[in-house]
Amino acid sequence: MSLQVLNLTKYYGQQKAVNGITFDIGEGEIVGFLGPNGAGKSTTMKIATGYLPPSSGTVIVNGFDVLDHSLQVRQITGYLPENNPLYLDMYVHEYLHFVGRVYDMPSKGLNYKISEIIELCGLGREQNKLIEELSKGYRQRVGIAQSLIHDPAVLILDEPTSGLDPNQILEIRKLIKEISTNKTVIFSTHILQEVQALCDRVIVINRGEIVADDTVENLTRTKSNSVAIIIEFTDYVDEELLKLLPGINKLTRINASQFILEPVAGVDLRAEVFRFATEYSLSLVGLRQQENSLEDIFKQLTIN
Repeated sequence: MSLQVLNLTKYYGQQKAVNGITFDIGEGEIVGFLGPNGAGKSTTMKIATGYLPPSSGTVIVNGFDVLDHSLQVRQITGYLPENNPLYLDMYVHEYLHFVGRVYDMPSKGLNYKISEIIELCGLGREQNKLIEELSKGYRQRVGIAQSLIHDPAVLILDEPTSGLDPNQILEIRKLIKEISTNKTVIFSTHILQEVQALCDRVIVINRGEIVADDTVENLTRTKSNSVAIIIEFTDYVDEELLKLLPGINKLTRINASQFILEPVAGVDLRAEVFRFATEYSLSLVGLRQQENSLEDIFKQLTIN
């Protein structure tokens, strides 16, 4: 496993930020770490990178315990904090050289590695600018570049698209997808479309506890024991007749000929809808299942 978190707990004074969580992430996975503000995401990430000690529990990165082998963990981990601290008075190329030397990368070959990372992160035109002159989107690229300069096996990104405009978000999302081909990536975000676009798996944390750990597909498919359906007829249909169908828990009219039918748990209404259409000589022109959206699932898991 690239990352193992075992019974991890963290207190800030009397406040318990993380409450005995356990999960592991395999080599090459890209995992979205979701949760509301204050759920414990950033705290968990800081512990996994060696920037914070745990109150109890264990975090192991590629076989190294973060407490016993902190330096080794930092050598194999790339980290982009939420606030992306940068030296604004340094040039992009100069800053990346500085970070490489901090990681004790040999001078021989470092310039080549910097050029490689600059190209990967789309910083070619900006490399000779002061960081303070860059837009926020390009500063994020510099932050990602510094997290990659030493070729880490595990990449941890805390809110990598926070505060960016839609075009910048798409660019950073594409970049994360490209660099995830040969690395284990875990990133936190509040943008659920990013999770659906990028992630193999989602871990949801709420009030310091893991409340879900699954693929996006499984979460949206199986969170509910029943699946609502959307049906459409060619003409107006009396909803009072539809309510007589066995197994209906809730009926919502969309318009004169469209409805959302929510069944009793475990009931599949499709056969009853076809029977109903036949019995009343109605033309059924649409019938599809309405899966739970990731937004719905997130609300259900973190509402309390």
